[in-house]
Amino acid sequence: MPLFRKSAEKNDDYRSNQFEVGRTYIDLGVMKGREPGAQKAGGPGVKFADIDGYRQIPDLSNLIYEGNILVLDFTPIANDDLELKRTITELKRVVEDINGDIAGIGQNLLIVTPKGMNIDKKKIRRMKK
Repeated sequence: MPLFRKSAEKNDDYRSNQFEVGRTYIDLGVMKGREPGAQKAGGPGVKFADIDGYRQIPDLSNLIYEGNILVLDFTPIANDDLELKRTITELKRVVEDINGDIAGIGQNLLIVTPKGMNIDKKKIRRMKK
């Protein structure tokens, strides 16, 4: 069974009868009238980054101070215990300074939140009906 994609009409609500056959995905950004990769003007957002080392902390800190949520992949330094510990320790200091939160996701990901946004570290096992 092929997957469907809605025609790319801007500022059009999603209608179930407007699909093109033969595409392998549905572009949800187009369905809401947004250009792919377009961001809302101003304001904080969710940012994704790879951490290559301790030298990136100032740039990442600025993003956190601006109120962004960071999802950080530390795979490039996962095997260098000293660099990894030094980087995470400094990120924890920044988070402590702004009263934010930090948590690990899986094996090589961190999420860092700004002031006023906490991370619930308990995993949801089963949703109650």
